[in-house]
Amino acid sequence: MIKIVYDIKIYRENIKRIIEKDDVVVELGCHVGNSTRMIAEKAFQGKLIAIDNSPEALPCMNKLMVDYPYLEFINADVRLHETLEYVFKKIKRCDVLLIDLGGGYHPDTTFKVYFIWSSALKPKKTIIRNRGLVDFVLSSQTEEIISSTEGWLESSGDAGIPPSIKEFKLWSNKL
Repeated sequence: MIKIVYDIKIYRENIKRIIEKDDVVVELGCHVGNSTRMIAEKAFQGKLIAIDNSPEALPCMNKLMVDYPYLEFINADVRLHETLEYVFKKIKRCDVLLIDLGGGYHPDTTFKVYFIWSSALKPKKTIIRNRGLVDFVLSSQTEEIISSTEGWLESSGDAGIPPSIKEFKLWSNKL
């Protein structure tokens, strides 16, 4: 199951609905942890890895880790191969992948991050929060039927896992 939403309330309602107590959850773009706390309360017998590279995230997430010992915060850029490799080696499985990278901005970056991370982690369920992707999906039409039932695009096989994600290092939000 892959859900794409924009409204933060709908995003969080979906989180509440799909996360189970023993899930392994990877959250990309946790920021200061408002959704993270909700996730941690749902997956209390599982594992939660939350990742964000914003300076505001560090003190807030450090406080959350005290309250939730099964939460690990990683202050890193999700576009870097090293970040994905670190998480991949750390977890045995990923039940839920959550992606909120700025909400409405950069649908191209958000989709690429989703495609690479989900191809590597193969989650059962994914929720992506991005206005541009919602707009794209609702505006698109096709006669082809290509379907994935998991939280990753199994119709693409392992095609999304390059040996290194070097092109992410070349991207700039200044362009």
